[in-house]
Amino acid sequence: MKLNSQQMVYGAIKGMVATINDPYTFFLTPDENRQAKNDLEGKFEGIGAELGLKDNRIVVIAPLKKSPAEKAGIRTGDFINAVDGKKTTSWTLSEAVSKIRGPKGTKIQLTLERNGKEYTVTITRDQITIASVDLSFDKNVAVLKLNQFGDNTNAEWDKAVTEIKTKWQAKQIKGMILDLRDNPGGYLESSVYLASDFLKPGDLIVKQESTVTPSHDYVVDRDGRLLDIPLVVLINKGSASASEILAGSLRDHKRAQLVGEKSFGKGSVQEAIDLNQGAGLHVTVAKWILPNGDWINGKGIEPNVTVLNKTDQNNTVTPQTDAQLEKALELLPK
Repeated sequence: MKLNSQQMVYGAIKGMVATINDPYTFFLTPDENRQAKNDLEGKFEGIGAELGLKDNRIVVIAPLKKSPAEKAGIRTGDFINAVDGKKTTSWTLSEAVSKIRGPKGTKIQLTLERNGKEYTVTITRDQITIASVDLSFDKNVAVLKLNQFGDNTNAEWDKAVTEIKTKWQAKQIKGMILDLRDNPGGYLESSVYLASDFLKPGDLIVKQESTVTPSHDYVVDRDGRLLDIPLVVLINKGSASASEILAGSLRDHKRAQLVGEKSFGKGSVQEAIDLNQGAGLHVTVAKWILPNGDWINGKGIEPNVTVLNKTDQNNTVTPQTDAQLEKALELLPK
């Protein structure tokens, strides 16, 4: 057997970092680090599913819209037990991502577990491009679907907010729905920027607490553009991290009602460190606390109004069967 010394070094570093027993602190090889950066840019090749860790198991936080994963019937909450026949037990999140990613046109076999039952699917990878913001209008209501908090989010948000504000001031719409379902998060600073459009200057958005650096309060430091528009926020178990900061701060300030189901429950902050030769290290440096004092890690955020969606035979929710969206529309002024 020919040994690859570089792979052995990377493996040793991964093992050393894993002894910290924090699923969100991990070492990335140059390829994995490049993929992580591509995620935040909104472009990569793979199956199109955001992954997370639950009970130290690889879990699907959310399949991306119109992705190979969604078309194959993969759903939020599915555990990935094996990839091409190799068990994922003890895999880190970055390992799972690197194994599942791959060139467009190549196939991958996943062994999934749903409700205690295993099944296997074969998926053809494709080019995945994620727009952060998708704005539409339904029954005189602005519906803004936010897919992630990445490199382009704030710029796309600004464009959408300008359109919403114009229609609101012209009395062409009666309210707004912010859809954070299946949004796995991203930059904490982006969630602060977005929350600031709905809250008053000086309002606390989130508190960052750390044992190694001074705590920091993120407060609104600018004039919001959507301060008085009626607002409902949609969340589900695929809403994680920065999504929970945004939803939780709006809930705590009684700026919006939350509709849907309990969110994922990730309450820690990671610093991304670039190392030599393109490698990287993601390190948990703090936890974040919502304005009312909640640390939702492992618990998630409960909505004000719980509504569960039922999927059709293709494991999808159509506009006609989206009970969560329908409830949000009902809660806005007539």
